[in-house]
Amino acid sequence: MQWRSILVGLVVLRLTFSCLLWLAFGLGPSWGFNFPLNLNLNLHKIELFKEDDGTSTKDNSWSQRIHGHGDAQSRTSCAKLGEEDSAKKSYLSLFEGDRDEYDRRYSTFPDTLKLKMKGMAKDMFYFGYDNYMKYAFPEDELNPIDCQGRGPDVLNPSNININDVLGNYSLTLIDTLDTLLVLGNVSEFHRAVKLVIDTVSFDKDSTVQVFEANIRILGSLISAHILLTDPKHPFGDVGLEDYDNELLHLAHDLAVRLLPAFENTSTGIPYPRVNLKSGVPPDSINETCTSGAGSLLVEFGILSRLIGDSTFEWVARRAVRALWNLRSNETGLLGNVVNIQTGQWVGKQSGLGAGMDSFYEYLLKSYILFGEKEDYRMFQASYASIQNHLRRGRESCNEGEGDPPLYVNVNMFNGQIMNTWIDSLQAFFPGLLVLNGDVEEAICLHAFYYAIWKRFGALPERYNWQLQAPDLLFYPLRPELVESTYLLYQATKNPFYLHVGMDILQSLEKNAKVRCGYATLHHVVDKSKEDRMESFFLSETCKYLYLLFDDDNPLHKSENKYIFTTEGHVVPIDERFREKQWNDLFPCEEGVVTDQETSNGSFSSNNSNCDRVPEERRYSLPLKSVYMRQIDHMVGLF
Repeated sequence: MQWRSILVGLVVLRLTFSCLLWLAFGLGPSWGFNFPLNLNLNLHKIELFKEDDGTSTKDNSWSQRIHGHGDAQSRTSCAKLGEEDSAKKSYLSLFEGDRDEYDRRYSTFPDTLKLKMKGMAKDMFYFGYDNYMKYAFPEDELNPIDCQGRGPDVLNPSNININDVLGNYSLTLIDTLDTLLVLGNVSEFHRAVKLVIDTVSFDKDSTVQVFEANIRILGSLISAHILLTDPKHPFGDVGLEDYDNELLHLAHDLAVRLLPAFENTSTGIPYPRVNLKSGVPPDSINETCTSGAGSLLVEFGILSRLIGDSTFEWVARRAVRALWNLRSNETGLLGNVVNIQTGQWVGKQSGLGAGMDSFYEYLLKSYILFGEKEDYRMFQASYASIQNHLRRGRESCNEGEGDPPLYVNVNMFNGQIMNTWIDSLQAFFPGLLVLNGDVEEAICLHAFYYAIWKRFGALPERYNWQLQAPDLLFYPLRPELVESTYLLYQATKNPFYLHVGMDILQSLEKNAKVRCGYATLHHVVDKSKEDRMESFFLSETCKYLYLLFDDDNPLHKSENKYIFTTEGHVVPIDERFREKQWNDLFPCEEGVVTDQETSNGSFSSNNSNCDRVPEERRYSLPLKSVYMRQIDHMVGLF
C-alpha cells in the first residue's frame, strides 16, 4: 500500500503546484480540450476555437490568452515587455530565466568551424551523388539502404507517390546539374551534361505530374543551359566545347509533351498529370491543387523568352489568372484543391503549406524575373489576405506580449481555423518573407520551425501546434527549413543561422545516413527509415547547406543577381527575361489586377516593405532570448 500513498501524495503536490501557477500568473494545467470552451486557464489548447460574438478572429495569442476577460491590457497586441502598470505579472516573465544561455550558444561561429561545416556539407552531397551514379544511374532515384536504383512503379500505376515524380528519365542526375557548379566541380558538371544529352529521352510511356516534371526536370535543364551559355553568370565561362543548345532542345521537347494538360479544360487550369507519349490519360481526374497548377510560370516563362515562343508562358499565365479569379470575394484567399472543369473549390483549406506554397512563391519570383507588374500586384493582394486571415500571434516579432507569429490553416471563405496542424513545406515561407523584405517576421517564423527541428532532429511532415506532437511522422529530407535558414543568413549575416545549419547537418548525419546515401525518416521519433532518397535532397538540401557555409562562393561574390526556383535551380536575373518578342498576352482580358485593387485590407503598391534588421542587432541574437525560450516551450522542448 505504500506505493499508493506515494502516488496520491504526488498527485496532490501536482495539483497544488498547478493552482499556485494559476493564481500567480493565470497559468493553469493543460486540459487538452479540442472543443470551444470559453475558459482562460491554459497555454496551448482552447483560444482559437472560442466564439467571439462576431469580433475579428485575429488575436495576439494563438495558444491561449493568459489573463482573464476583465483585463483589458492583455487584449492589446502591442503591449510592451515590463510595463509597470500591468495588472498581472507578464506571462513572458516565465521564460526570462538565464538570458545569457542563448547568447552563449549562438552569438559566435568561428571561421574554422564554418570551414569544417562547409566540408561536411560537401561530403554529404558527394556521398549521395556518387552512390547514385554508382548504383542507380540511369534510373531516377537511389534506394540508399539497398544500394539499388528506383524507377516508376509500372506494376502499380496508381502509386502516385512514386509515379508522379519518377518518369524513367534519370531524374536525380538532371535535378543535380547546377549543384555541381555550386560546389565548383566544372569537370563533373560537363560529364553530367554529356550523359544527359547522350542518354535522356522524354519519348517514354510514363505518366507524370506536370508540376513535378516542370520544377525538377524542365527547370534544371533551363538552368544548366543558361549556365553553360552565358559567361555573365556567377560561375563565369564554363561553356562546353561543341555544345549546341541540346539541353534547351530537351527542355522544349519536355514542355511540348506537358502542353496537352492545358487542353480541353473549361477553366484553363491544367490537368495534374500527362503521359509523356500519349497526353492526358483517359481516366485522368478533374481535380488539381493550387500550387500544382499555379507554379509553372517561372520555368515556362523563361523557356518562352529563350526560344521566342509565347505559348508556354501564355498557358502558364492563363492558369495563374484562372486561379486568381476564383479567390474568395470575402477574404481574398484561395483554396487548395479545385475542379478544373467547373472552377469549384473541392478543397477549401487556405494555408501556406502543401497544395498552396509555391503558388505564392512564384507570384513574387515571376515579378522579380519578368518585371510584370501584374504578378507583383497579385502577390501584394495575396500577402495582405494572408496577413489578415492566416496570421496569429503578437503584432511584432521582437516586441510585445502574446504568442509568436504563426500562420494557420483556415477556411478560404470565412477565415475560420480548420485544423491545428502546420506542415513542413510551410517552412519555405520565412525565405519568401526575406525576398519580400519582411526580415523581422521571417526571423520569428523561422525560429518556430527550428524549435521543432531541435525537438525531433527533423521536421515531421505535419506538426500539431495544439497537441505539441506530430500528426504525420515522416521526414523525406525536405529542404524548406534549410532554404529559409540560408536566406536569413544572407539577409542578416547573424551567426545564429550558422548554428541552425550545423544542427541540421549533424542531425542528418546522425539520423538519415545509411549504407549508400541518406534515407527518408519514416518516423521522426524512433528514427526508423524508408529506403528512398528523393532528388531534392541533392538539388536543394545539400546545395543550401553548402552555400550557407561558403561565404566565398561565386554566387555570393558575383555582381550579377540571381534567384532560385522552387526546386533550388539557379536562374540569373537578366534583362533579356524582361523583354518579350510578342505583344501582351492578355491585353484586355477580364480579371487583370489593377493598381487600385486591394484585398480586404490596405496594402500600398508603393510600400517598399523593407523591414530590415537594425545594424546593432546584426551580431546579437536575431530573436530576444525571452522569445526564443517561449517558442522552445511551446513546442515541448522544456
